[in-house]
Amino acid sequence: MAQIREIKKRIGAVQTIARITKTMQMIATAKFTSALQRAESSKPYAACIDDMVRQAATAAGEYESKLISGPDQKVGKELVLVICSDRGLCGAYNGTVLRTALNYIRDLKSNGIDYDLEVAGKKGLGYFKFQRVDVDNRHDIGDKPSYEDVGAIAASYIERYMAGEYDAIRIISMRFVTTSRQVPEIKQLLPMAETSSGEDSESTGYQPQYDFLPSARELLDELLPLTVKTALLQAFNEAVVSEQIMRMIAMKAATENAKEFGSTLRRLFNRARQGQITTELTEIVSGAAALE
Repeated sequence: MAQIREIKKRIGAVQTIARITKTMQMIATAKFTSALQRAESSKPYAACIDDMVRQAATAAGEYESKLISGPDQKVGKELVLVICSDRGLCGAYNGTVLRTALNYIRDLKSNGIDYDLEVAGKKGLGYFKFQRVDVDNRHDIGDKPSYEDVGAIAASYIERYMAGEYDAIRIISMRFVTTSRQVPEIKQLLPMAETSSGEDSESTGYQPQYDFLPSARELLDELLPLTVKTALLQAFNEAVVSEQIMRMIAMKAATENAKEFGSTLRRLFNRARQGQITTELTEIVSGAAALE
């Protein structure tokens, strides 16, 4: 009898867990849809800025900027921003990103390169504390990155980079590829990739489509920081998309496992109940026979 009560209690607990994980799956699905829309809607904006930078660089001819060419003197130091989540229950999302970051930091140390480590996401703080790696700064962005918040971080990075504090600034985060594939990525935010030059336009036959006022060089001075901010925002958006899709998949698997385990427990309950009934019938028959 005690065994039956215990199994029944476990069945109730498993059913409760299944309801919770199912609810979390539905919430993650809704957040994934919203995050994907934000990420996709920002891509045309980023592509337009990239096109403007390319055309302005072509019109400007030989254009030099520390944001592209890097600092005049190497200081042997990098800034590393790790983007993870505030909450768990999202499969291998945090573990994959954080292990990638830890391996990269170890590579920097082995090569004699100093670094500053910044983290967006509470899970990263706990992980690096456990690994005894100092975190120099944290950012609370949440699961809805805004251009204002991310832009402020990017502006700080640009200012410190232009001041010669770092040789490079890198982002370590999860990049969303498809709903079934997300990959950890180490992305160089600064210095930026080379833009098209006047020589490129002559070799490819590409000609600028616009007349620039003020000059193309002045326009590039404004566009390049904007490109950095847009790239950082896109990294945050894709990280949120990856987090939610992996949480959705994890909660779906948890729900299915809970249902399967519940079915197993119900079979055990039925067997135990059947055994109890058989025992009771045997006792009744034995008692009746004794009375005769």
